[in-house]
Amino acid sequence: MSVVERSLRDTPRARAPFVDRIAVAVLERELEHLRDGALDVTLPDGSRRRFGSGDPVRLEIHDRAFFRRIATRGKVGFGESYTAGDWDCDDLVGLFELLVRNADAVAARRPNLRRVLAARPRPNRRNGLVRARRNIAYHYDLGNDFFALMLDETMTYSCAVFDSPQMSLADAQRAKLQCVCDKLRLGANDHVLEIGCGWGGFALHAAQTTGCRVTALTISAEQARLARERVAAAGLTDRITVVEQDFREHDGRYTKVASIEMLEAIGERQFGPYFATIDRVLEPGGIACVQTILIPDDRWDRYRTTPDWIEQYVFPGCLIPSLTALTTAATRSSRLMVHEVDEIGPHYAETLRRWRESFHARIDDVRALGYDHRFERIWDFYLAFCEAGFRTRALRDVQLTLTRPLNESLPA
Repeated sequence: MSVVERSLRDTPRARAPFVDRIAVAVLERELEHLRDGALDVTLPDGSRRRFGSGDPVRLEIHDRAFFRRIATRGKVGFGESYTAGDWDCDDLVGLFELLVRNADAVAARRPNLRRVLAARPRPNRRNGLVRARRNIAYHYDLGNDFFALMLDETMTYSCAVFDSPQMSLADAQRAKLQCVCDKLRLGANDHVLEIGCGWGGFALHAAQTTGCRVTALTISAEQARLARERVAAAGLTDRITVVEQDFREHDGRYTKVASIEMLEAIGERQFGPYFATIDRVLEPGGIACVQTILIPDDRWDRYRTTPDWIEQYVFPGCLIPSLTALTTAATRSSRLMVHEVDEIGPHYAETLRRWRESFHARIDDVRALGYDHRFERIWDFYLAFCEAGFRTRALRDVQLTLTRPLNESLPA
């Protein structure tokens, strides 16, 4: 089955009651050790089980297919079972936080179980030019109207930076964009290459606030169309050029390079070409700022080789890097070095909370665009899971300032 099919895998066949019994037994045995919270589980027969201590998260399992999906598909099956409607929860983010906090302890107790669940490895596909365009279209060409319902007026689809809890999402996104401008030391004489421009938020902010020129790359036709419209509406066609082109094909020379949460979409094999491209186009004395989600280094080897629900149903071709994986790729493929690392991951939990809140508040409008109930559950699961990941620090987000050695333009 292709990773770019939106359809869910068939419900596991009901001919395996033995698998059911084993799965239920394993579930109950592992949940007996639950720590740092409580889980109240209602089984399909109406019986209830309580695990852990404290105020519980309530999980109701509607269909025994839940157990077969978990037994045969592991963590991917967990997401598939939610999408299929096999279970519901009164606090999806809280459930994921509880599971994340207990995941390492479960793995330590059951190393053989981990090996079984990881037996179906993540496909290691080449993210070539054609596949890259198809993968990006799968997610971003859902439609500008859809993303406009969820995002703020800046149309920025990456981690914001909140100076205070009362800050609006739009202002927090502008604060993040200004952080990137500051790290690049942007001025009116700069020409910036943006790799992965989205709907033009950074390019517009940078040109408006510093007077610089921006060449903005995207391989999403939908993003390119709206970005050009927004640039024209702002009267900045003389400062911003939107180019629908893969970064690997682009030629030019630039004083600065910006790339905001695009790196996660290209796959491990493209980390080297990505940094080589930045090195190739960057003028002597130039600076790059790369914002990216990260997996903690100690989880990288396990994550990169095991199946991932988000890669299969939300972002085909994606692979979240670790910091060590990136610095290794940059060292092997370019002359670039990491000058600064700024951790902004804690802000992502609040960003995602607000996106999910907007998604639910505008759900009738989402449906009016033609998206069905299964799509709603996919996005609910995706947004809640990511929010929990950043709340528990299981995921990171950083802004990396990159340059070459001996760059005397940087302050001491």
